[in-house]
Amino acid sequence: MSFLKEYTEDFRLKDAEYNQIIGDLIVLDGVKQMSKYFQHSDVTLLEHTLRVSFLAYAICKKLDFDYRAAARAGLLHDLVYYDWHDPDPSHKWHGFRHPRFALNNARELTRLSKVEENCILRHMWPLTPVPPRYKEAWVITFADKYIATKETLKKYKRKTVNTVG
Repeated sequence: MSFLKEYTEDFRLKDAEYNQIIGDLIVLDGVKQMSKYFQHSDVTLLEHTLRVSFLAYAICKKLDFDYRAAARAGLLHDLVYYDWHDPDPSHKWHGFRHPRFALNNARELTRLSKVEENCILRHMWPLTPVPPRYKEAWVITFADKYIATKETLKKYKRKTVNTVG
């Protein structure tokens, strides 16, 4: 786990190659809009996707996979323009449906490789039945679950600390 701890947000901010890879995406209005919606606890969609993106980039780079595709797909994997916590009926089945929404939205913003498309579309496996096809998509799937778990547990850890004493 020391490898994962090593790649904090501070590293992301200092990694020039990573920032160059996502540079054309992070300035797009469609990507910036993710900062308006919450993902897990008090973490915005944009913060979440940046964390997944950088972790996937770092893992893929270490394993000599396509880290460029992983970084870009990680940033776009949850590209939806709504807060799934809202009780709106259109958000029903979010966990099953949002990968397709994200893929469609990403296609409107930029050209995607087949690897990037598969990373976005299959990142919710095993909740969605079709598994990822590419090793980079497996990394995105792992990174998303790891980051989501950390973000969610942070909320509960904070509640426990605040209620003790």
